Amino acid sequence: MPIQVTCACGKQCEFGDELAGWLAKCPACGRPIAVPRTGAGAGPGAQFPVAPRPRRKRRTALFVILGAAGLVVVAGLLVVVFYLPGGPESREGGPPSSASSIPPVPAAAQPAPAALTAAAPSELTLDLGGGVTMKMVLIRPGKFMMGYEGQGRHEVTISKPFYLGATEVTQAQYEAVMGTNPSQFKGATNPVEMVSWNDAAEFCRKLSEKTRQAVRLPTDAEWEYACRAGTQTMFSFGNNASALGDYAWWDGNSGETTHPVGQKKPNAWGLYDMHGNVWEQCADRYEPYPKGPVTDPSGPAAGHYRVLRGESWGGFDSGLFRCAFRYFDGPSFRSNCGGFRCARTL
Repeated sequence: MPIQVTCACGKQCEFGDELAGWLAKCPACGRPIAVPRTGAGAGPGAQFPVAPRPRRKRRTALFVILGAAGLVVVAGLLVVVFYLPGGPESREGGPPSSASSIPPVPAAAQPAPAALTAAAPSELTLDLGGGVTMKMVLIRPGKFMMGYEGQGRHEVTISKPFYLGATEVTQAQYEAVMGTNPSQFKGATNPVEMVSWNDAAEFCRKLSEKTRQAVRLPTDAEWEYACRAGTQTMFSFGNNASALGDYAWWDGNSGETTHPVGQKKPNAWGLYDMHGNVWEQCADRYEPYPKGPVTDPSGPAAGHYRVLRGESWGGFDSGLFRCAFRYFDGPSFRSNCGGFRCARTL
């Protein structure tokens, strides 16, 4: 159903329902217009992400595809010439190189995700030094429906287990690794904020070096999968928005500040503050969702904006706290509403 909104210039604008919950532009004057979600008013002052711009079709894509196909054919011919019986190597009697003499590991010997999960502890504690630790929770593989109706709902398979921080990264944890604390709302156990995507990625890099663990930011799909904790409801705790205060720090109970992590109820998988307190950075660059089922998506290879999840202490529209809602911003943007949590590859 089309949504009609009156612009400040007096123009009656009409938008498709796929733009519900986004900022669009008035076709007459170009001013930004907040398009309300149907059936759920945005509420005064709600934050709306900018509607994604349609990507241009590039003619060069055809040439890239044709070039790649040609390289595959050439590579295949080289394999036939050099490695089949009668090829140059066997005719000249030369031994294979040391690299090719290493036999490949049979597929059957590769550990399956189920075997990895069975062997992994359900919790992991990283030592950050100075008596500071980080607790992580094992997230098992599975399938779920990502997104919500009207915003690209599609099936996603998470094929590999991974660990996710039980809480957002605290100021004590950030300072133990980075040596600084940029947060506005000071508190050792409060989530670190005033950190950009670049800052979060650098923290993960340094923590990986320090602990010899593969620490990183979670992907957009991993984050929503973990937030849902096996549910397909609006929130990880169901569809009742009146219970939001039991699980999240938001405008209704935050007092316009962050709070120590882990004080609210966790979701079914033992993860705290997946709703509220601070926005959480994801590894992915932002783009509209793909059509159809996907496995382990990690976002586009190029693009400026990065995905943010979970809303913050300042959010006052309960719809922005739902598991499926995502926002985006530039990789250098910092805010007292923005933090992150870490993931670890198994």
